[in-house]
Amino acid sequence: MMSAVFVDTGTIYAALDRSDAHHQEAAQLFRQLTSQRVSFVLTNFIIAETHALILSGLGADWARTWLNRMQWNVERVRKEDEIHARDIINTFMDKDFSYIDATSFAVMERLGLKVALSFDRHYVQYGIRVLRLNPGSGL
Repeated sequence: MMSAVFVDTGTIYAALDRSDAHHQEAAQLFRQLTSQRVSFVLTNFIIAETHALILSGLGADWARTWLNRMQWNVERVRKEDEIHARDIINTFMDKDFSYIDATSFAVMERLGLKVALSFDRHYVQYGIRVLRLNPGSGL
């Protein structure tokens, strides 16, 4: 049984936006993992990206409410994580990892986190196990 998972922006947004294609799956994943007392970990960069996405997609009230109620474990991106993120981007020349993706991967490696909640193909491309509800997903 896992104790912590990394949470990506798209999964948070999907859980909030009922019109999102992944809404049901994201909401169910959060419910199941919460009931199993799994900790959710994200970075300060993910908070910034998520707040901006909620602000543009659902409005200022939603964004403010999410920001004020969010009580997950926030790991600050360190200088060495940013250096490693640049190395990741420059090593995987055939991929279009964003800087936030790459810093997330670097932080996950630093913390020893092996599993993420994400609908972003980049996590799988980098070799990170992504939890999904479909058969064979690991949940």
